[in-house]
Amino acid sequence: MLPTENRLRRREDFATAVRRGRRAGRPTLVVHLRSGATDPHAPGESAPPTRAGFVVSKAVGGAVVRNKVKRRLRHLMRDRVDQLPPGSLVVVRALPGSGDADHAQLARDLDAALQRLLGGGAR
Repeated sequence: MLPTENRLRRREDFATAVRRGRRAGRPTLVVHLRSGATDPHAPGESAPPTRAGFVVSKAVGGAVVRNKVKRRLRHLMRDRVDQLPPGSLVVVRALPGSGDADHAQLARDLDAALQRLLGGGAR
């Protein structure tokens, strides 16, 4: 499970990551990354933690499928949050195909999207 301090919870933070961040799309998901953004809500912290949030709409499937996708994505992000710059905001938006994708496919797509956003991948 993703630790509490790494969870993105505020609507404004989701909007900041989506509107002002960079985006990388894959067949099962889209990742929005706002690198090194300072947290205006944190008092006096010089390096706020990287925080991640997830958007899984009804287009993905029923409640059981959506919750399964969210659990898988949270688990995958837990291992990858240390690779991102401190203070980053990450929003992972699941596409309709993610409900049918297995864990390995979601991991490949998340890794490819993060690699592209961090400057390591070609278009």
